[in-house]
Amino acid sequence: MEDIKANLHQKMLHSIKMSIVNQKMGIAFSGGVDSSLLAKLSSDAGYDVTLLTIGFSGSHDIEFSQKIGKLLGYSHQIEEIDPNSFNHISEEIRKVIDTDNLSWLENCIAFYYVSKLAQKIGLNSVLTANGIDELFCGYNAYREALSDGPNRVSKLIESKIENEKNMMKSVNEVASKFDVKFLQPFLSDDFIDYAKKVPLHFKIKGTDDLLRKHVIRELAVAVGVPQQSAFKRKKAFQYGSLIHKTLMKSS
Repeated sequence: MEDIKANLHQKMLHSIKMSIVNQKMGIAFSGGVDSSLLAKLSSDAGYDVTLLTIGFSGSHDIEFSQKIGKLLGYSHQIEEIDPNSFNHISEEIRKVIDTDNLSWLENCIAFYYVSKLAQKIGLNSVLTANGIDELFCGYNAYREALSDGPNRVSKLIESKIENEKNMMKSVNEVASKFDVKFLQPFLSDDFIDYAKKVPLHFKIKGTDDLLRKHVIRELAVAVGVPQQSAFKRKKAFQYGSLIHKTLMKSS
């Protein structure tokens, strides 16, 4: 684990440095292990990071990110979603991306609000941790895939990565309204090639593994991410922000 963790640390730092175009960067931040690790590594590399969190009032992401943001000690900006304009904005985004994929739509809506917040505070580049869940078995679907063997997991990783890359193209199309660009260091070809070679047991330990992403979590603790974040179970962006729940009520 120690050798894998050290190598992962260097690979992630390199990918961040290759992605960043400005000294001052926003970090799409939920307080979870992925965004917290991204923020910590970016700051450690010498970049001026501002955590950006969106969600409805009282949402999990706003409340949890405030706790973790204080522990990390970085500048943290929060944008509460206005429920009165949400339906109109979600319909406009639906027209722009023209998809029947609910997850894509929800993510594009979430990143719309992150873009709006970034523009408001004068940032035009925002880093996201997209790719970690896909490459390190963060989703529950990987437990089910593992029951069919490692080859099924590898195929699922391939399809998840392809989906994520395509989705982020739609996200950036939405973000262009605010002249904001989202950057995904962990979806670079070099990092993907490396991550695929990390032995599976460092990612997921079995079909009953509810935590997963073990090497990511261990690295997060090693570099100073609060344990409350590092070992928190996954809660997807659209659920933690209450975007999914609100969208379902309005449909």
